[in-house]
This record gives sequence, structure tokens and C-alpha cells, in this order.
Amino acid sequence: MRSLIIRLPNHLGDACMSLPALDRLAAEGVDLSLAGRPWAAELFQAYAWPVVALGARGRDRVGALRAWRVQRDHGRDALLLTNSFSSALEFRLAGLRPTGYATDGRSLLLKRAIALPRTSHGGVHMVQYYLHLACEALGLGLNAAPAPHLRLAPQAQERARAALARAQAQGQYVVLCPVARGRHRGQVKSWEGFGRLSRELVERGHEVVVCPGPGEEQAARSAAPGARFLEALDLGAFGALLSESRLVIANDSGPGHLAAAVGARLVGIFGVTDPTQTRPLGPHVQLVGGAAGWPTYEEVARTVASRLAEG
Repeated sequence: MRSLIIRLPNHLGDACMSLPALDRLAAEGVDLSLAGRPWAAELFQAYAWPVVALGARGRDRVGALRAWRVQRDHGRDALLLTNSFSSALEFRLAGLRPTGYATDGRSLLLKRAIALPRTSHGGVHMVQYYLHLACEALGLGLNAAPAPHLRLAPQAQERARAALARAQAQGQYVVLCPVARGRHRGQVKSWEGFGRLSRELVERGHEVVVCPGPGEEQAARSAAPGARFLEALDLGAFGALLSESRLVIANDSGPGHLAAAVGARLVGIFGVTDPTQTRPLGPHVQLVGGAAGWPTYEEVARTVASRLAEG
């Protein structure tokens, strides 16, 4: 397996959590190509890895994978970081030989079906989950997973600074990420206190910035009154925006994981998901709340004030 096409996870947070697995494969000299949602090219723009954009329809995804295979003349091996039957079937239909976890009844479609990692209690963190799969696929020794680290292109930092200038943001800024799409077991993943927090930060003289993702602007404006809103940014520039902030405050969401991966100071707010499996990992990450319920507003406000007092 000296050449691999990697099927990336479908969500931004999981794609960030797959970085240690990708880095380990690259460090072993594996020639990587990536396949994933169209935004994957934005996320990995600082890397030399080719990215195959996969559309919404299965037929189109198979066509894109087949076109990639025809263009490459050295190997058809693939590694699926997704768990679905459909992703294994699409790779097979494209003439590729996928390896992946033995999940969703897809083992017969896989070149090699890898058993799920065993844990003594609870679930394994997703960073370790992806790294375990990559190491098992290549027969590599497995160590504790490092925190994800995303490289950023200089051009991304330039685009972020230009967007801040156009929005007339002044000096150091705090980024709020108040929207978390989807539900976890029927429960909303967005903390309800962002509106009050935004108002109080603005009243205390902090420059508060929000950069909504596609389709999130209305929800973000409702959740962050008084904040300065930036235009939509590509993921590379958004990562740069987070990396140069004074503090990021986010739900358990893709932006929270992206903030951790670019080394931003992050307050992550949990209320329905399990931090032991999905918490952002990084040297400057502090969590409030957990799977048992949302933290009080006072808990979050004290944590934010403490982090801002650090400088």
C-alpha cells in the first residue's frame, strides 16, 4: 500500500480528527490522495495531496472515483474512514480495493475488513479510532494519538485578514461559533446562552466576530446580537481567522474542532455529546459541560472571563 486514496469522513469535525491518521500514513511514505465532500479541498489546501470532490449523488461519486483511478497508474488501494455500506460499494464500483472497519454489513465488499478497536470502558476517541484503522491497514505500530494539527497556507491568512478589514474589525477579536447543525439522539447541539454572552462581551468592549457557514447566517445573527459579521470564507481562511483570534467559543461542532486543529485558544461547550469520544484535542482547549447536560451560563461566563484574562 504505497499509494492510497483515502475516503474522508463526511463532517468537518471528523475530517479534522482524521489528521493524525493522515499524517502517520504520509510519514510512512504513502502517496496519499483524498476523496471527500467538496469542501475537503479548502480544508487541505496547504497540503500536496490531490483531492477528489465527491458530489451528492452516488452515480456522480462513482464517476469521480473511476476518473481518478483511470488517471493514476500505480495502485487501486483505498482506505475508508467512513463506516457506511454505500461508501464501500461506491469504491468497489469504481474499480478500487477498499480497506476499512467491518461495519454496516460491508465486509464482503472490503479487500480487508478490520475489527473495531477494543476499549476497556466507554468508547474510543475518534482521533484514536481513525489512527487505529490506518495503522492496522499498513501493519504499523500504534501509539497514543497526538492532537490534530492542520497546516494553513499563507494565502489563507491573507484572506482572513482582508475579510476582517472589510468588516472593520479592530484589533484583537473573539470568535463565536454559535451554530451546530443537526441533532444528537434527537437533542439540539447548540448552547442557548450565546445571545447573552455576545451582548455582555460587546458591552465590556470586546471585538466579537462571527463568520457563519453556508446557510447559517440567520441562525447565527439570532444567536449573536451585537457581533461583527464577516462574509463567508473558505475553510482555509476560516481556519486562519480562528488561529489568529484571542479566543474561540464554540459548541461541539466542526468549527470547534477546526479551532483546536489550528492551535486556537478554545472554550468548547458540551451538553448532549460525549467529550470522551468527540472532544476537540489541542494544547489550548478547555471544555465546559458534558454528555450529562449543558453547563450553566455562569459556568461558561466564568471560563470565558478567565481565558480572556490570560492575555
